[in-house]
Amino acid sequence: MQIIPFLRKTGEAPFTDRGIKKAGQLLKQWNGEKVRGVAIAGAPLSKTSISHSGAHLSPQTIRSMMQSFSTYSIEHEKDMWDTVITDFGDIEMHVTDLFESQSRIHSVLKEIQEEHREAVVITLGGDHSVSAGAIQAFQETRGRVGIIQFDAHFDLRNTEDGGPSNGTPFRQLIEKGIITGDQLIQLGIRDFANGKLYHEYAKDHGVTVYTMGDIKRESLLVLLKKSVEQLKQTTDNIYISLDMDVLDQAYAPGCPAIGPGGLDSESLIEGIQWLGQNESVKGMDIVEIDPTLDFRNMTSRLAAYVIMQFTLNYTNRKHSV
Repeated sequence: MQIIPFLRKTGEAPFTDRGIKKAGQLLKQWNGEKVRGVAIAGAPLSKTSISHSGAHLSPQTIRSMMQSFSTYSIEHEKDMWDTVITDFGDIEMHVTDLFESQSRIHSVLKEIQEEHREAVVITLGGDHSVSAGAIQAFQETRGRVGIIQFDAHFDLRNTEDGGPSNGTPFRQLIEKGIITGDQLIQLGIRDFANGKLYHEYAKDHGVTVYTMGDIKRESLLVLLKKSVEQLKQTTDNIYISLDMDVLDQAYAPGCPAIGPGGLDSESLIEGIQWLGQNESVKGMDIVEIDPTLDFRNMTSRLAAYVIMQFTLNYTNRKHSV
């Protein structure tokens, strides 16, 4: 029987230009062997969000948005086709027990960090509550951690009023004695997005805070260089916690807590490129994207682009500044 031209079989992928390789194809499921280089793991938890959030859908959406990009960097004239980004899959969340879900995030990521010491794991949230377990696991396996938090909010709420939520991860880490305030640098804290009480808590505990005003005056790259040098004095490795609501609402419409006056995507990308090259950076999370609120997956698409830029610059670390 003759096949009708251009008739695609059911389940067959849509036509793509064979000369363009898709970044999503760099994602390779973990095969049980030791992992080196960049890897991802999903932490699809959003029931701990203060506001309604579908952020549990984010890990898979970000993976799918990797297909939006090619593997070729024209800026570096480099094709990343031979680069592997290992995908450990998603951590299974408990249906009703939020504390159990948070415990699983910590225990699974700790096991990954212990078994794959040459891997740089990017945890895909979920809401920002996942960072507490992820950072604890990082410090327990990689030594004293220095944290650079991109965020519009302090996330230093107390746990007494609502339990360990997406507004509490860094206070949890401080009050449990897992970190001290001087291990934390916050970038992008925004006007009229936080209470005075949390700013006072940050100052009382030695947290370094850079507002959007500071970024406008000095530039993000200058503050990142200052932050890394500061953290390297007292910590072993650096962990990046990227809350996507650090971005202005124009660039991240899929964040549950959108607002004006935030960072633009170009500045964030420049910062991630520099951090990707820096030898001290050994872990990262990307949180607070709700695909159900997004417009044409703009926010998840940017997160996927962040992964690509970080990975590209990680592979170029021998040229690190």
